[in-house]
Amino acid sequence: MTLTKKLVGFGATALLALGLAACGNDDGKTEDEGAATGTSTSVGESVNYKITGIDPGAGLMETTEKAIEEYELTDWDLVSGSGAAMTAALKKAYDKEDPIIVTGWTPHWKFAEFDLKFLEDPKGVYGGEEQIRSIGRLGLAEDMPEAHQILSNFHWSQDDMGSVMIAIQNGEKEEVAAQNWIDANEEKVAEWTAGVEKVDGDKIKLAYVAWDSEIASHNVMKLVLEDMGYDVTLTQVEAGPMWTAVADGSVDATLAGWLPLTHKTYADKFEGKYEELGTHTEGVKIGLVVPSYMDIDSIEDLKE
Repeated sequence: MTLTKKLVGFGATALLALGLAACGNDDGKTEDEGAATGTSTSVGESVNYKITGIDPGAGLMETTEKAIEEYELTDWDLVSGSGAAMTAALKKAYDKEDPIIVTGWTPHWKFAEFDLKFLEDPKGVYGGEEQIRSIGRLGLAEDMPEAHQILSNFHWSQDDMGSVMIAIQNGEKEEVAAQNWIDANEEKVAEWTAGVEKVDGDKIKLAYVAWDSEIASHNVMKLVLEDMGYDVTLTQVEAGPMWTAVADGSVDATLAGWLPLTHKTYADKFEGKYEELGTHTEGVKIGLVVPSYMDIDSIEDLKE
């Protein structure tokens, strides 16, 4: 994958030829007719009525369980694992042009690597566009005014985040990819730190979920804060423990608050026990994702 593939808004790119799924391969093999027709029973059978998910504690998984209920997909199972396992399963299926349904979100490098599409969600279970917000513990502004200001100023685009994600996916170490982005975007980083005094070794703890998007943002912020004199600790956890840690003050902040829907359960549970510092990435999305060669367009098509 190269940066020239440029994410195209992190959505599905141009559809493959409509006949791809129905036609035979060059080696004479014929694609499964059920997957090609896109009929509800055939789609279910072609993927063993399985939706490949991510971490069991993720808000996306909770929303997908709700979608299964709302769309009355009684025969379907949501299989939990991890973000890495999900993308590995997607790549394996995609390379063979096999059918697969996964939980997905943008920004994510897989939309640059593969030709994918979100399934339509007419019931609105997954909501519309979301935001990724920075969340801080109560008292952060008083204890660490410099970090509070930097985290509140932090804002970048999906393309910014995507370039870091792609570099990591292409084999660069996380800190190297983050530093390269910082070096290429000094003016943007300067906006985050404008008017902020440097500190002398103050310790700060950030927690994040193991999504590629959050790995990118937290590694960039780690280097920015270190350059401002902070001693930064990054802790990777699931969504529930992440919100709990911010609420009880055992970590200082996270850049991984997906709202208003994905993390709504946690935001409501801990209301009044954290501070929203600001939105840093806009127009993000979650839902069910399939390769574009699958002749299926809506979650409703999964129902028998």
